Amino acid sequence: MYRFLLTPRWWGINVFVLLAIPFCIFMGSWQLSRFEDRVQDHRDAGEQATAAKTDPARPLAELLPVDKETSGKQTTAKGRYGKQLLVPGRELDDKRGFYVLTLLRTDDGRALPVVRGWLPGAADPSKAPAAPTGEVTVTGALQASETPGSNGVPAAGGLPAGQTGAISSAALVNLVPYDVYDAWVTLAKADAGMKAVPAAAPADTGLDLKAFQNLGYTGEWFVFAGFVVFMWFRLIRREVEFAQDAELGLVEDDGEDTPPGQDSDGEDTATATSTTADNTKVSASPTA
Repeated sequence: MYRFLLTPRWWGINVFVLLAIPFCIFMGSWQLSRFEDRVQDHRDAGEQATAAKTDPARPLAELLPVDKETSGKQTTAKGRYGKQLLVPGRELDDKRGFYVLTLLRTDDGRALPVVRGWLPGAADPSKAPAAPTGEVTVTGALQASETPGSNGVPAAGGLPAGQTGAISSAALVNLVPYDVYDAWVTLAKADAGMKAVPAAAPADTGLDLKAFQNLGYTGEWFVFAGFVVFMWFRLIRREVEFAQDAELGLVEDDGEDTPPGQDSDGEDTATATSTTADNTKVSASPTA
């Protein structure tokens, strides 16, 4: 009854099923591992943020370049404050305001962007307090360069002079006359009159939409695997039922293999005859 499984058509179906099931399981497992990695990164980021509050600050050079391990760590740097910029459209404690960003010129000639604090309202240079003069030592959380359009960073351009949308070396290179570190620092204690900006979690470490997309894709791939198995058994059952019906004579010959011009018994339909009630034979073919 199951000999049909050895036909060429069913060989193709069986090979497809044998390849599709492990592929779906592999993809589902991979998506699940991606979700688990994001959960673990989220936990690590939380533990790292807690530890950063008590760990001693380390020199800037020891923590560069910024990665998931060093982001949020307390660091120190020495230099003199230079050009000051405002970063509009930033929220803190559910209020909209702006960052006061000042470039710290270090001994190696490069500048470190330092967020000295946050102020509410529209970005206004007159509201921002002037930076301390002379050589200073800053202490704060190290942060990676921002990317416009992600993590709440505005992507809009065309800002007035003295403002920047993102805190990154790429955004600042055209606004200041010196090289800029590919990192920035938010002060642990804001300067007078401003609120300190808390350190942000490293990129791709939160339980954001991407994480739950991975979880959703996991379910989809396992559903696909189950659907392939279901359809395979459904096709087999259908084939068996058809064979059983054929054995019982419940399935009529569809004549698919009958040559044109002949009936299922091989008779020429052009010369077939029929007998009427009075035994008169009538030709089925039209007469001239």
